[in-house]
Amino acid sequence: MDTSALCERLAHEIGGDVLAAADPGAAAESAAFNAAVVHRPAAVVAARDAADVAAAVRIAGEAGRRVAVQATGHGAAATGEDTVLVSTRRLTGVVVDPVARVARVAAGTRWREVIDAAVPHGLAPLSGSSSGVGAVGYTLGGGMGHLARRHGFAADHVRSVDLVRATGERARVTAGSDPELFWALRGGQGGFGIATAVEIDLFPVHAFHGGAMIVTGPAVADVLYAFAAWAPTLPEHVTTSVALLRMPPVDEVPPPLRGVVSLALRFGSTGTAEEAEALLAPIRRVAGAPVLDSIGTMSFAAVDGIHMDPPDPLPAVFRGGLLTGLPGDLVEGLLAVAGPDVEVPLAMVELRLMGGALARPAAVPNAVAGREGAFALSVVAPAPPPLAEVAPVVADGVVAALAPWSTGTSLVNFAGHGVAAESIWRPDVLDRLRRAKAAADPRNLFGGPLAELGAGAR
Repeated sequence: MDTSALCERLAHEIGGDVLAAADPGAAAESAAFNAAVVHRPAAVVAARDAADVAAAVRIAGEAGRRVAVQATGHGAAATGEDTVLVSTRRLTGVVVDPVARVARVAAGTRWREVIDAAVPHGLAPLSGSSSGVGAVGYTLGGGMGHLARRHGFAADHVRSVDLVRATGERARVTAGSDPELFWALRGGQGGFGIATAVEIDLFPVHAFHGGAMIVTGPAVADVLYAFAAWAPTLPEHVTTSVALLRMPPVDEVPPPLRGVVSLALRFGSTGTAEEAEALLAPIRRVAGAPVLDSIGTMSFAAVDGIHMDPPDPLPAVFRGGLLTGLPGDLVEGLLAVAGPDVEVPLAMVELRLMGGALARPAAVPNAVAGREGAFALSVVAPAPPPLAEVAPVVADGVVAALAPWSTGTSLVNFAGHGVAAESIWRPDVLDRLRRAKAAADPRNLFGGPLAELGAGAR
């Protein structure tokens, strides 16, 4: 079936818009959050409901085309001309059951909507550093946010997944209905079907103390070394990370941070304000007078202020990995490749403390990668056209410099594009995932086997 006939049939059976690659609006509908990712599908289906998703999958399969899905476009991987791209960003909505502490979340819903629905009930989801990210893709990829060390990965607390299978059939997948597929969906990210909604647990949060502290100059190295010794001593109800940042010299950036390398220490605690400040005291002594210090008591609804992730799309290359610890020689090596004395086009190198509940198996086992990590490494290199070829080299260089302390695995949501599945999951988990993939998608309609990690794009 040629592309014209494919689009005609899709348009006949689907309520939402169907756009060929050359149609006005196709580029906007398929745009990813990472502007360096450009989709070139045969057709884009702007699904309005789960029935549209099911019809798109069935028709694409009958036409011999691949299927990819994108909601908010975070974590997207580029699609090719043999693909029908299903856009689920219109499938939005969240329903909170405050008694059961459960939320039902549609595929295109962002964390902001979930947070705003949960917080009035004294509850919070296991959302990430940015509320603009799609909740479903983030969760099925694992999900490690502000409450992770206390409650584990977001995928550990999924109760059900509404799924469109490779046949185009719709199913509600649970631990009881299909244990193996349910295991794979939670942590396997994509390639098993298209999730149109999930049910997730919510957690009581009665107090939250958090924010960011940013230093420049000599304090960058001092705080980084102090963080490496301090972070592993923290109780499980505390999350923290540090990030080496290179802010551009533009008006939107506060003057003390323009064009310089800074270090941001991020902190969040569900304990009392007094306890949180006592825990922070050793770092405050080293930091001296920070350029910025926003740490204080806040509503969980304001947690975007901790990481202050950029809200607008940018072209960038992402890389990630897991580290066994932060010994002094690792910190020295990191400063040598990404510190203030190095001229290198990097936007961010982040180290997130793991451990706690993240290191423990889920109550209902799943395929989540990363429980063995002590810290998660994330590298972001800007990739506008002048730097498009340089950015991957720079990002890979940071990961390579820290390789002696790598676990050899990574988090799905932070692995980056083009990374082999073997560098994410342990061999036994990867073998099981590939068997689950073969059972769920024998024709490889959704790509793989587990090669296209962005196929479940957020």
